[in-house]
Amino acid sequence: MKFLRLLPLALFLLAFSTASSAGDDSELLVIIKEYKFIPQHITIKQGQNLVWENREKRQYHSVWFETLGEEEPEDYLFPEDTYERSFTTPGTYPYRCGPHPEMLGSVTVTE
Repeated sequence: MKFLRLLPLALFLLAFSTASSAGDDSELLVIIKEYKFIPQHITIKQGQNLVWENREKRQYHSVWFETLGEEEPEDYLFPEDTYERSFTTPGTYPYRCGPHPEMLGSVTVTE
């Protein structure tokens, strides 16, 4: 019975690790749910696309790279909305949700 409860988690982790090991053209996913970025910290390769998907039932969020000097996004991510961004320069990029400053995440880009 324990196995059946853990099966959805195991399938998610398997799918995510497969996507992570794909080539440079692959897209990686950050899920927004329960006022969290999942995963909170992610490492990708230079040139890869990263997609954030809002899986909340009713709440809106944003992905704001404030430390880069960017303005807070005017377009919020409502449930089922996505935001995509490509990273071309190696480094670590912290971000947060504009309406919910306690929601923090970071993207580390490697060569």
